[in-house]
Amino acid sequence: MKKIKITQVRSVIDRPERQKKTMSALGLNKLNATVELEATPQILGMVRKVNHLVSVEETK
Repeated sequence: MKKIKITQVRSVIDRPERQKKTMSALGLNKLNATVELEATPQILGMVRKVNHLVSVEETK
């Protein structure tokens, strides 16, 4: 399965609680934190909900 690299580029301060929990569930707690996850439909849906806070790159 494909992997994606997700980097937090914006702060979650003054964001709705739902977005904060989504970021935490992705494993992103600090600014410029990066995680590499498999591109499952669940993960892609979570990324879509917070796409204004993260940058996404495809990896092999």
